[in-house]
Amino acid sequence: MVSAVITSDTLARISAIGPYFAVATGPRPEAGGTSQAEGSGGGFRPLTDLYADPGVLEECVRTVSGRLGSGRPRVAASTLHLGTASRLWSIALACAALTGRVPDLGPARLWWRLPAAGPLDLWLPDLREVGREPLPALHHTVGVQNLDPWADAVRRVSGVSPHTLRGNAASALIGAHRVLLAREPHTPYPVVPLVRGLLDRPPLAGAGTYRVAPASPLAFRRRSCCLYYRVPGAGTCGDCVLDPKEKTS
Repeated sequence: MVSAVITSDTLARISAIGPYFAVATGPRPEAGGTSQAEGSGGGFRPLTDLYADPGVLEECVRTVSGRLGSGRPRVAASTLHLGTASRLWSIALACAALTGRVPDLGPARLWWRLPAAGPLDLWLPDLREVGREPLPALHHTVGVQNLDPWADAVRRVSGVSPHTLRGNAASALIGAHRVLLAREPHTPYPVVPLVRGLLDRPPLAGAGTYRVAPASPLAFRRRSCCLYYRVPGAGTCGDCVLDPKEKTS
C-alpha cells in the first residue's frame, strides 16, 4: 500500500474525531476561547517553553489545580501530563492510521496555549513528516522528542514519580487508540499493531499489561495510578492499578 501525504485536509479530518485529536495548521489561530488571565497569555508559544521554563509549567499547574478544585499540585501536574500526552498520541496515531505517515511534532515546531477549558490547544504552523516507518516515527516524535522531556519537566516541578508518568503516557496511548477505533474503525493502516509496538518499547515498556482481543481495542491495565481519584467527586480510571477488576495478565 502506498502511503498518502499528510495535508491540512488530513489534519482537519483528524481534528473532527474529537477534542484530543484537534490540531490547527497554517496561519496562527484566533485567540478566541482562551483566557487572557491564564498562564498562556492568550497566545501560542512553542512546547519547548512548557518543557524548559519551570515558571510557565508551574503557572499551568496552578491553573489546572484551580479547575480541579483539588488543592493538590501533584494531582494537577499528573492530570496536565496525562492530557498533554493524550493530545500528542491522538494526533500522531491518527495520522499514522489514516495515511501511513507521521507528522513531525518536535516541540520547537508544535505550539500550545492553555484554553479557558479543556485540553491544550495545539497549532502546527507548517507540516513536515518524520522520514521513518510509522512505528519508529511515532516512537521518535512522540516518545523521544516529547514524552521524555515532558516527563522530566513535570517531575522537576511537581515531584510526580517517573512510574506514574510512564503509566500516564501508556494510558494516554490506550485512550487514543480506543477513540480512534470507535470513530475510524476501518483505517487503511491497522492501529493495534502500532500500539502494541509502542507499549513494548521505552518509555512505555513496563507501564502495564495488555491483552489482545479479536476485532477489539487492547485491554490494558497500568501498574500505577494517575492520582485523579484525589479530585473531589472523582473515582479511579478503568485501567488503574487501584481498580479491583481482573488484571489483563
